[in-house]
Amino acid sequence: MPDKPSTTQPAKTANRDIAPIDQLVIGLDHIIRTISHGGTKAHRDSPAASIDINDQSTESLNTKEKKHIGGLMRINHTGEVCAQALYQGQALTAKTESIKAAMNESAKEEEDHLAWCEERLNELDSRPSHLNPLFYGLSFGIGALAGMIGDKWSLGFVAATEDQVCQHLRSHLDQLPEQDEKSRAILEQMLSDEQEHGDKARSYGGVAFNSPAKKLMSAMSKVMTASTYRI
Repeated sequence: MPDKPSTTQPAKTANRDIAPIDQLVIGLDHIIRTISHGGTKAHRDSPAASIDINDQSTESLNTKEKKHIGGLMRINHTGEVCAQALYQGQALTAKTESIKAAMNESAKEEEDHLAWCEERLNELDSRPSHLNPLFYGLSFGIGALAGMIGDKWSLGFVAATEDQVCQHLRSHLDQLPEQDEKSRAILEQMLSDEQEHGDKARSYGGVAFNSPAKKLMSAMSKVMTASTYRI
């Protein structure tokens, strides 16, 4: 527990009010860093860093395998761009401070995923999707709208989204060549984190979405994956 503030001096709050213009600058900086090449830095070491430095798994991949893995990692990278936008939009319109804090904490871990995917794309001589700015804008708008409707719906949307992400990650893990240990380590850690984010959203009171809503989200997800695999 933190020490109690002195009775002779005014207590200092770590979460001081931020002026609207400062909030705008911070938000714009976050957007630019998210969609810019190399703009996001990981807070945790990449799971791939634990692979033996002399590992030759990437070099042993043929051109076709590299291209396919690059497409999969590009999808995951765009998914993390969307996650950043979603959490930022929801944190902006969330009704309670505890929900905002939970959104920001999850967003911080998503930054790790974003940086790890981009690092792996570079190793595969591949690149992020050119469509990232578009998907960022769409996701931010959806997140902000969900937050405006209410925290329980916003959290329910997070949980449903994370369920979709986990399905993609499991599918991608099944498609990876056996020798690609680096990509596998990254995706396995991402899967663990995403499951935790979904469980957290439900524990905070997120409502369960009905089947029509889930089908709509699945259709939107398919559009994103099909386009970003190549573009």
